[in-house]
Amino acid sequence: MRGVLARPQTGGPWPGLLYIHAHGARYDIGADELLGGRRALLGPLGPVFARLGFATLMIEMPAFGTRADPNECARAKALLWRGRSLAGQMLGEQHSAFAWLAARQDIVAGRIGVFGISMGATLGYWLTAVEPRIACVAHLCCYADLAGLIEAGAHDLHGIYLTIPGLLRIAANGEIAGRIAPRPQLIGIGDRDPLTPPAAVDVALDQTRRAYAGADEMLTVVREPMGGHAETLAMREATLAFFGRHLVPA
Repeated sequence: MRGVLARPQTGGPWPGLLYIHAHGARYDIGADELLGGRRALLGPLGPVFARLGFATLMIEMPAFGTRADPNECARAKALLWRGRSLAGQMLGEQHSAFAWLAARQDIVAGRIGVFGISMGATLGYWLTAVEPRIACVAHLCCYADLAGLIEAGAHDLHGIYLTIPGLLRIAANGEIAGRIAPRPQLIGIGDRDPLTPPAAVDVALDQTRRAYAGADEMLTVVREPMGGHAETLAMREATLAFFGRHLVPA
């Protein structure tokens, strides 16, 4: 498995970030997103995080980059027939990446956050919901109630990797994100993003906000009325301030 670790030029130990790459039907990018960026971003974030004092790890997920063969569809079908999912495999690999990062001597294990946009966003808050050692999470452009997406017919915009049979009988997306409470969470969404239609976002936000009752200051929502499926300047500024506030010692 290929991974990229971007570190500050100053001496460690440093706070860490597990940055989960996006999909965007760009199977060629994979872990190159850390240093090379992608269209949905204002620019590459790896160098920015390093200048701010964060060591950032990104691993290449199955069906992307050097792991592009077998492709996403073939991998997902093989797992679904066995009662598993590609999203589950991705989460397992990201969990191992987090453990690897936390075990490094040059990383402050108690100050590791997670970041992602699009596919990386969903996997980011799902992972944070089940791994209590993650200090905080910021995610952009992939937060909505999945049942609402199905009702609107927008669910087919997601790749087959995300299909987890029976998930909606167990928990809604807003409830999963709510399991992160009271740890800090930043949600970035655009109302013109086809993956985050306002009606489906409102349902999810209501569920997540209920979980943060009594810890409202730990939940940050950046909602752009004219935003699409891409990072905005407001999201970038809020994300950098968020990690500085919650991962850098005062």
